[in-house]
Amino acid sequence: MNKNLILAFVFIISGLGFANAQETPLKFISHKVKKKETIFGITRNYNITEKQLNEYNPLLEKVGLRRRMILRIPVYPKLAVAPSSPKPVIELTTASYIVKPKETKWRIAYNFQITIPELEALNPSIRLGLKEGQQILVPRLESITESETANTTWDSSYNYYTVLPKEGYYRIEKKIDVSKRVLDSLNPKLLEMGLQAGMVLRVPQEARGGLKIEDDLLVERISLFDSIDKKLEVSLSILLPFKSNEMVYDSIEDTRRLLQSRNLHTLSADFYAGVLLAADTLTHYGITVKLYVFDTENSITKINEIVGSHDFSKTDAIIGPLIPSNFDYLSTKTTLRDVPKVAPLSTNPVALRNAVYQSVTPKSFLRKRMFEYLDKYLNREDNIVLVVDSLSRNIEKELLVMFPKATLLRPEKSNYLLPELVDSLLVDSLPNKVILESQDFSLISSASSQMSAQLTDMRSVQLFTTYRSNAYENSNLSQKQLGDLKFTYTADRLPLKLGEYNHFQNHYIRTFGKPPNRTAIRAYDLVLDLILRKVYRGDLKSINEIGETDYQESRFLYQKENNGFQNTGYFLLQHDDFDIKELKK
Repeated sequence: MNKNLILAFVFIISGLGFANAQETPLKFISHKVKKKETIFGITRNYNITEKQLNEYNPLLEKVGLRRRMILRIPVYPKLAVAPSSPKPVIELTTASYIVKPKETKWRIAYNFQITIPELEALNPSIRLGLKEGQQILVPRLESITESETANTTWDSSYNYYTVLPKEGYYRIEKKIDVSKRVLDSLNPKLLEMGLQAGMVLRVPQEARGGLKIEDDLLVERISLFDSIDKKLEVSLSILLPFKSNEMVYDSIEDTRRLLQSRNLHTLSADFYAGVLLAADTLTHYGITVKLYVFDTENSITKINEIVGSHDFSKTDAIIGPLIPSNFDYLSTKTTLRDVPKVAPLSTNPVALRNAVYQSVTPKSFLRKRMFEYLDKYLNREDNIVLVVDSLSRNIEKELLVMFPKATLLRPEKSNYLLPELVDSLLVDSLPNKVILESQDFSLISSASSQMSAQLTDMRSVQLFTTYRSNAYENSNLSQKQLGDLKFTYTADRLPLKLGEYNHFQNHYIRTFGKPPNRTAIRAYDLVLDLILRKVYRGDLKSINEIGETDYQESRFLYQKENNGFQNTGYFLLQHDDFDIKELKK
């Protein structure tokens, strides 16, 4: 054989061997991205390729390199950037440990590198739960190397997943969309031990699949449909301001014109359509819903007439009236004292009297949760700018207590921001965090437009608000600009994606000939949740003992207040391009 050919053959074989050596990393180390670092510099420092870096850090290709981002650096045979460190040694001895406030079994198990069943085996008394200040036994970890610490202690910038019995890599990937390579890179013990039931795994923050996040742990969502095991009948009374007395039925043109505008007629019709579809859905699960529908005409006199002429003692729940003042009047009626009365739609508060259920998460609660988020996640050293209209000065005072170094950007009298002033108050040297407080569309539109125009490769701007009002629903507001600004807020609903019709939407279109609007979807979600909770518990008196539930757009988590119940379910949302995604709370 030709000498050169033999030499070429040797190089090819060597190359294949080198490639195979590169396939499986020996271990992984963590790298926190510093200011002005680049992908080129990181890959050069660790002697890896950009492809290898991206393979174990899929978020890089989605959002790019970000300051303070934690990267997983693969270390390959013959190319290790540091000498091999001794493996962690778990001695058979144990140590005492005091449970910290709000600490969970999974977090303790993760920090001490054992499974939840192993932790419970050491401490049989915790099978039913942990208590703050409780003394328990944990393994004594004699040696954990510094380079491994980042991968063996809980970190809120990740999510966590508990491996189920007989669950393998393939099933986990299908469930939460995380590959074996990424799991191995985040959990070094997998390379030695493999998957074990009860093991808690670190996973990327964007990974969740159809699961929900509780204290950073991915858990199954509650589905009350699973609790239906027999045929049942439920009775609902619906009180809506159809105001049919104002319609001129012999004038088709006047009626069509009336129903084309947004008013109490159309609001009631849309809500009732959602109720009907929910009732139809429940029939497929063996639940018959008997509906008694009343037109309140938006009149106290009419409400008195309805209450006086109808026996509500056998109804499972009254939904409505829609208007808070009318609802509060209804809830004072002694004959209805013990009948569940549900405030269905308004964000304005109602009096939480006996058997009153406020199904809409209140504005004050949403704002409080957003204040907590800003307090936790906004860096005080960033350039924080407050844009507040004259009607929100009390919110401005609260924000200044939290961020005393914040800059105030006052709008003009016409609620307009001067471009020159915006440009002078935003900087290139720091991330710009803008908190906008207004329910005026003019200021919202001006602020989002001006802030979006400031975005460059050198200048980052993110927009927040402590309360997203209905003014943001205006179709003239640019969703592209909000997406560019990563607009972040709390809300009582997560809007369905436009153009991606699911089974519910297609069912609605087949039934009513048009897509459902926000009111119809809300009614559908509310009726499903109420009836399923009633079926699950037998009544609605202990509605607060059932956990958080999600439907098409709404989330329900009831808490008892006085003699009534308040929904405290909410979403932490962020615009991303033309999409809206849920963030971890």
